[in-house]
Amino acid sequence: MTPPMTTLATGPDTLTRDALAVLQPGFDGTTAPDWVRRRLGEGLASVALFGRNVVTEDQVAALTAQLRAERDDLLVAIDEESGDVTRLDVRTGSSFPGNHALGAVDDPALTRAVSRELGRRLAACGVNFDWAPSADVNANPDNPVIGVRSFGASTDLVARHTAAWVEGLQSTGVAACTKHFPGHGDTNVDSHHAVPRIDVDADTLYTRELPPFRAAIAAGTRAIMSAHILVPALDPDRPGTLSRRILTELLRGELGYQGLIVTDGMEMRAISGTYGLEHGVVLAIAAGADAICVGGGLCDEGTVLRLRDALVAAVRSGELPEERLADAAARVRDLARWTARARSGAADTEANPQIGLVAARRALTVTRAGTATPVTAPVYVAQFEPARNIAVGDQTPWGVAAELERLLPGTASASFTGDDAGSAALAAAGGRRIVAVVRDEHRHGWMRSALDTLLAARPDTVVVEMGLPQAAPRGALHIATYGAARVCGVAAAEAVAAG
Repeated sequence: MTPPMTTLATGPDTLTRDALAVLQPGFDGTTAPDWVRRRLGEGLASVALFGRNVVTEDQVAALTAQLRAERDDLLVAIDEESGDVTRLDVRTGSSFPGNHALGAVDDPALTRAVSRELGRRLAACGVNFDWAPSADVNANPDNPVIGVRSFGASTDLVARHTAAWVEGLQSTGVAACTKHFPGHGDTNVDSHHAVPRIDVDADTLYTRELPPFRAAIAAGTRAIMSAHILVPALDPDRPGTLSRRILTELLRGELGYQGLIVTDGMEMRAISGTYGLEHGVVLAIAAGADAICVGGGLCDEGTVLRLRDALVAAVRSGELPEERLADAAARVRDLARWTARARSGAADTEANPQIGLVAARRALTVTRAGTATPVTAPVYVAQFEPARNIAVGDQTPWGVAAELERLLPGTASASFTGDDAGSAALAAAGGRRIVAVVRDEHRHGWMRSALDTLLAARPDTVVVEMGLPQAAPRGALHIATYGAARVCGVAAAEAVAAG
């Protein structure tokens, strides 16, 4: 194995600095590692924060201050969509409802206000680049990775809310990154595990998937994230992240986009398992990507050096044009300069800490059966727990139990999964009224069966759907929250306790 390149006492050359500049690595820990601080002095221009780096907002602010002591114009990125995918509130659940709840309300001014408050919080923590929003049109309700991360199934609705979200966030000096280009909504495979394929004709792609990205570009989105999806109508050979046809000819050429193009996580199996991490990174930059997201799984110094060296070697071998790498690095530095200039915007943003709960309450859809009676006593909360996808992660709590325990003292709860979940929940509840909490009931046969069992024995059961509400409402009281953010759970619990 070739050892990592060494640098001369005078420091890294321009080529090596450019190779470091296009990387956006994650790292372990809640303080700045020495290796990250050292590489910042050698040309690294970005870092990425994940849930493992977050304890409190004050701690994140201290961490970003440590990093900026080495490089003032540093891009600090985070995957903070709000809703189900949260890093800032990873241990408590998000203070903001996600896209699907905002789409259900369909008030762009509300969406703009929610993303503005999110941007204010991120900026106060020293974060200036957010890998959000998702502009995917939820054309496939069985999609295992998008779902409530999408504003909805209507192209026009997704377009107007994507634009509003971008405008609100960027008004605080935090750069938005609209994703996942050219559209991840019509997939039935999770790209964390394999390469999804979208087999629709080009006309459908242009009329259904692309308008939200056009709207984001018109709204001034500072970045767009590529998707690791194969779209044969556009490129039959390579997924979007590695496709010159998709990134350079379509996004840059046809759509006229001139901002930063960043990849989705390159360690995802759709890329690393098919092309290899190092070769995939070279192919992505060659195709037109400017920045490489890596580190959702732990990323160490060795990984950064291997990727740096792979890019340098590709330039020296002629596989990657030097001017393409230089252009990519320049776009990263341009975005960093924009965030530095825009940093004062956050200080001028008036705090609006209740906007997330206001939005979650507005999003609720409540359906009452004729047999519905008010909930006035402690209940038993049976939470039916599906497997989490990697984007959501397994650290973040969800549900209504904690808030119902506060509103109805004496309430008890437990989680259930599998074929006997319904009978197990029925036995555990005893004589107490049951609140059944589900997430994407339509996608899980065992969950449907569990509700069948509960409702046959206890027709007074309250059902709270915290995923995509595709199944017909049932139960004495059915509450759809359009997402599993903490504030969605609070709003739902209030509705249960109100009868």
